[in-house]
Parts: sequence; C-alpha cells; structure tokens
Amino acid sequence: MSSYNHKEVESKWRKKWEANPVNVNDGKKPKYYCLDMFPYPSGSGLHVGHWRGYVISDVWSRYKMLKGYYIIHPMGWDAFGLPAENYAIKMGVHPKKSTAENVANIKRQINEIAAIYDWDMEVNTTDPEFYKWTQWIFVKMFKAGLAYEKQMPINWCPSCKTGLANEEVVNGECERCGSPVTKKNLRQWMLKITAYADRLLDDLDKLDWPEKVKKMQSDWIGKSYGAEVDFAVEGREETVKVYTTRPDTLYGATFMVLAPEHELAKSLATDDKKAEVEDYIFKASMRSSVDRLQDKEKTGVFTGSYAVNPLNGAMVPIWISDYVLADYGTGAIMCVPAHDDRDFDFATKFNIPIIQVIAKDGVEVENLTEAYTEAGIMINSGEFNGMNSADAKRDVPGILESRGIGKKTTNYKLRDWVFSRQRYWGEPIPIVHCEHCGAVPVPEDQLPLLLPEVESYQPTGTGESPLADIHEWVNTTCPVCGGPAKRETNTMPQWAGSSWYFLRYVDSHNTEELVSKEKAEKLLPVDMYIGGVEHAVLHLLYSRFYTKFLNDIGVIDFDEPFTRLFNQGMIGKDGAKMSKSKGNVVSPDELVNDYGCDSLRMYELFVGPPELDSEWDDRGIDGVYRFINRFWNLVTDNKEKNVPATKEMIKVRNKMIYDITSRLEGFSLNTVVSGFMEYNNKLIDLAKKEGGIDKETLETAVILLAPFIPHIGEDLWEQLGHETSVFENQWPEHDEEAMKDDEIEVAVQINGKTRMVIKIAADISKEDAIAAGREAIADKLTGNVVKEIYVPGRIINIVMK
Repeated sequence: MSSYNHKEVESKWRKKWEANPVNVNDGKKPKYYCLDMFPYPSGSGLHVGHWRGYVISDVWSRYKMLKGYYIIHPMGWDAFGLPAENYAIKMGVHPKKSTAENVANIKRQINEIAAIYDWDMEVNTTDPEFYKWTQWIFVKMFKAGLAYEKQMPINWCPSCKTGLANEEVVNGECERCGSPVTKKNLRQWMLKITAYADRLLDDLDKLDWPEKVKKMQSDWIGKSYGAEVDFAVEGREETVKVYTTRPDTLYGATFMVLAPEHELAKSLATDDKKAEVEDYIFKASMRSSVDRLQDKEKTGVFTGSYAVNPLNGAMVPIWISDYVLADYGTGAIMCVPAHDDRDFDFATKFNIPIIQVIAKDGVEVENLTEAYTEAGIMINSGEFNGMNSADAKRDVPGILESRGIGKKTTNYKLRDWVFSRQRYWGEPIPIVHCEHCGAVPVPEDQLPLLLPEVESYQPTGTGESPLADIHEWVNTTCPVCGGPAKRETNTMPQWAGSSWYFLRYVDSHNTEELVSKEKAEKLLPVDMYIGGVEHAVLHLLYSRFYTKFLNDIGVIDFDEPFTRLFNQGMIGKDGAKMSKSKGNVVSPDELVNDYGCDSLRMYELFVGPPELDSEWDDRGIDGVYRFINRFWNLVTDNKEKNVPATKEMIKVRNKMIYDITSRLEGFSLNTVVSGFMEYNNKLIDLAKKEGGIDKETLETAVILLAPFIPHIGEDLWEQLGHETSVFENQWPEHDEEAMKDDEIEVAVQINGKTRMVIKIAADISKEDAIAAGREAIADKLTGNVVKEIYVPGRIINIVMK
C-alpha cells in the first residue's frame, strides 16, 4: 500500500499539467464558458472565502469538460478604482506599484487552487491595451447620446478632500476617517442607463438566474404606473407636483412630504419655521441616500405651508423629510397614512390625521393600529365610494387626467449612472473640452488615452481630479477645429472595466477590435457566471446595459451577457464576515501546506450549502483529509486484485453515478461530498466482503471524484494503468436497471400505524406484497379487514374495522 503524500502528488501533477494542459480547444467540441467574478487585487490577498467561489467554478468547469465541452475558464484583474487607490494611499506607495505586487501575490494564491484557468486569456483593467476598449465604448456611447455632463450633488468628505461613493458613507460619516460627510455639487459625466430600463426589466424573464437576484434587479429598476398630480399651495402662486402610484387614494392624503433638496423646500418655509427648516435641510445634506432610505426612524419638519387637495379642497400640511429623495419621481409625495406603512409611522409620530379610504368589505375600522395595505372597497372617497380598490387603481388615473387634475405616467427608480470620479487611479475619460466645439471625443484612432505618470496622486480637495494639476497633459488641441482645448480630468469608476471584461477574455490579444465577430459568435456569451451575491444588482445591471449597447451597435450578436448565474454564500468566522480589520481572516496558504490543495478544495464545498453563508472551522478539514486518505487506500489496495464485478458492485457503482450526478447538477455540492463519503464506506465494506473491488468501479469512482480532487484523480488514474489524463474520459452514465434493488424494505401498517418493517422482492406484485404483509402481522390482525393498500416500495396498509 502506497501512502498518500499530498506535496509529492500535487507537485508532480502541476508540472505535468504545465507541460500538457488538460483543457485544449481542438475545434471539434462545443464550448462552455464558465466565468468567475474577477477579483480586485487587495493587499491582504485571498482568504478561504474567496477560494470557495473559485473552487465551485473549477469543479463545474471540470465536470463540463468530462461532459464533452471545451471549457473557457479565464481569470483577470479588476485593478483600477477606489479599493486599489485607497490601499496605495494607506501604504504610501504608487498604486501602479502596489497593484502589480498584489496581482502577483493573488495570482500565486489562485494557482494553488489548481483551477484550469487559461492564463493566455488574462486581462487587467489597468493595461492600456484593455482600457483602450473601455474608452472606445465610452466614445461610442457619447456619440450615441448616452454619455452626457450634468451638475450633480455628490458625497464629499472635507477631511479626505474627496468625493465618496454611497458605499463609503456609513451613518453619515466617511468610512475611512469618520468625518461628517457633506454634499457638494460637481460637474459629472453620466451614462443614460435609463434609456434601457424597459429592456433591462423585460429581459430578466429569459435568464436562468436565481429568482431573488431577478427580483433585486427588478426592484432596483423600480418600474411603476401612476399619475402626476398638481397640488396648489394655499395663498401662493406655486404648485407642487407629486408622483403617486395610488391616485385612487387621493381623498386619504392628509399631508405632503418634500425631499430636502426640492426646489421649493426653503421657500415654502414660513417665517417662524425658516430656521428649523434650513437646519433640517443642512443636516439631511450630510447623509447618504442609502442611509436615508434604510433608516427606520422617521424625521421631518413642518414648513408652515399648506397645499390644497385638488379633489376635495382639504388643507394638506407640507412637511420636509429625508426619506423622500429628490431624484425619485418629482421629489414630492402625497401621504396616505391609512394605507402606507411608512406614511403611517410618520403620521403617528407627528400626530397627523389618518383617514381610511379602503376598507375590507367596505367596513371602516376605528383607530387603525397599522396601515391597511390589502385590497377592499373604497370609502370616504366621494364619487369613488363603493368601487373595488383594484378597479379604482386602474381607472382613477384616467379620470384625474380627463379633469385636468393629473396625468397618467410611468416612473422608474432607476437613475442615470454617475460615471466620473475625481480620483487618479482610473481610466481617463476620452473627452476634450473646446471653447468653440464644446465636448469633443478623442478620435478612436488615438486611443488609448494613457493615464499620465505622476508622483503625487492623492485627492486634491478642490473637487478636481489630481489630473487637473498636470498642465502639460491637460492642455491640448481640439480634434475638430485644432484650437486650444483642455482634456477631461475626471476618471472612470471601477465599474467601467468590470462591465464588459468578460467579452475581452476570448480575444484578449486583438489590437484591432474589442472582440472579433468570429470569436464572439463561437465563444460567447457566458454560460455560467459564479460570484458573490453582493454584486447582484449594480455589477450585473451595468454588465447587462453594456452588453445591450454593444449588441445595438453590432459588436456582438446577443443582448444578455450571462445565461446562467450562481451566487455562492459568504464564508464567515466568529460570527462575522472575514476581514483584516476584524482579525478573523483565514489564509489558505497554511492549510494548503498542511493538508494539500485537494483537501482544501473539498472542504470548501463540504463546509455548507454553496448558496448559503457558512461559518469556517479549521478543524473540519481533518475529516475531509481522512476521507481522501481512505479513498486513496481503497484504490491502491484494490487496483491489482482483478476482482470480477459482482451484482452488488455493479449496483453500488450505478447508484453512485446517479446520486453524485443528480446532486452535482442541482449544485448541492456539500451533499456531493457527503455522498462520496457514504459510497466510499460502502465500497470499503464491499471490498472486505468480496475480497476486493472490480477495476471498472474503481475507475468510475476516480472519474467522479476528479473534478473535486484533480491531483489525486490524475494520480490514481495513472496507477490504474492509464497513460492519458483522467479528464480525457467521458462523465459516467448510470444504468437504470442495474441500480435497482432485488429486495426492498416496506412498512407494514394497521390502520396507518406501522407495526413491522419487512423485506420483499423489488418487483413483487400487489397481491403478493399484501399477502406477505398479512402473513408478517397475522397475530396482530383482529376484527374485519375493510381494505388492503399497497404503495409500491413504501407501505402495506391493512385497514381494520
């Protein structure tokens, strides 16, 4: 018996794979594109949570390879953007240097996974040959009218002297330094993603994605139907336009709320309310939109002014609250507290009247304790009384429009994408500003517009990018008129490269096209995309937007990037997400050294259902390591015994194929591992009983396990006498007949209560099964038999009276 030495085995097969890759495109096999969400090269390297996703994708890729596909399985680096720049600032080095060092370290760690990545396809978003095409896409969008400039309020940290993404603002403070965050109006580049809102929503139906992810995308797009209604302001000439999805409840509107940024917010404040209103608006400006929407505690201030309900003339107090955002709808809402949870909480807190206008069965409830949000009959609603609320919701917008009170409209939560950053480490936006010609794109044959080398790249504090201080770079000539002009100094966000990188992998060395038509047609789109659920909205939405645009301009012939999606859960430790700051990061390096890559791969899958978050425990890998050693010994002990296959061996073999395949296809990878353990024990017991295991069963087990533990799979396959790679085989198919049991166990019941379990022939007739059951419990049968039931393979039930 040879003992399993993981260092020796893994070193041996790494060298062989390097000389003879197992995944080769011979031009005859159909392609299967399995993609990981590429990492940004953080300084802390990979931890075991990162490993999990990469192991899942590699197991799936190797399985598909055994199913007869050529596998496209690339890897690259999301290396531009805030994470890389912030790390460089923290370390006091240039981001170009720190990013390259981090890429090298993570690439070393990724290679320890032994995944079949094709490094010839490798991309890096900071490579000019890559971001040339990121800039090219921007130019195309600009020419199509989808990229434009706009003054926008952004989160601003006065201490760090930079703009912040919403994700970098926590409880109104800068995540990095803890300073209160304010708002600052800056010129921004925007992408008109809203032009694709309906397509992004409607096309979700054709995707094989988790329903929860499709719902998250649908909610983010937030398409709704309703009406815009004009409310006159009492005693003034202004009107306030509100957007509502429920104009049928207009009679129940007892107050109105404006966003703090609404153009009338300050001017509607009466003299006695001015100071209070201005103070509230200032404090709201220091909070991010994310915090405002998530805050359960409602705050607000009364302006002192009233609007007039256009249906009944009632005076409606006008409030200001930060739970209303200026860029959703009209920035003003009518509030019907009897039928909206948020409005109910606000009205209850500030003692505002609550008028019920929808009632179950038309019966009004006195003193509502919560908002009534179900359907019902309209009450307290003038001419709408007695209508079914569903009918009213459908008909009232048209009625209001016919009276000149409102206008039917469709609204979206989706907003155009703020696409510029006032930072250094990003793709330069390829635009030149000319006094005579305006904003002009850099000619396509002059791309890439290179990011200039600088010593000082830290944020300037002026709201301008550090590029603005490089005068020899900024000052240029207009490509149209030849006059003096200035380059755009904002850079693109990290999302820019990650929104299309998956297209470039399949043609990463092409200097003439983003991707050739031939390769796009043969190798795209992505068949399976595997990554964390934290990217379920923005990254996936932006990638879908880019893909649809590139389809529209004829670069590719498909309009959805990822046919199938799988989101793996997070690996935590000590009850929290792994992070360097929490001190709970588990590096894979030491575990690979102690137990081997194959053991860690298998334990990553065994730790829990792959789609759920799981708690890491280093001790669990011991059990997996023991299993691997037991399997190694099973094969090496029996490989030369030449034991003929018994009926029982054939049955176990076919059941193993069926069970493992079914669990793998269902992505129940943790139960695949437990299934291997169960069948390994069965085979060990059979070997003891029969004096060995037949060679075909051993070979089948090795092939099934190879995607999970590839080094061991290759070595045992070689020991079984084969000169070719185990991955040149076909995935085994089960034989339905061979896996059937000769005998089965069934429960024998009297009046539904189990009295005994007996063994009967698997193919027994109903009459013989019932006879066997009656015989087994003959001494317990008292009274008259009313009915005899046989549920094949499960129960025999004798009904007595």
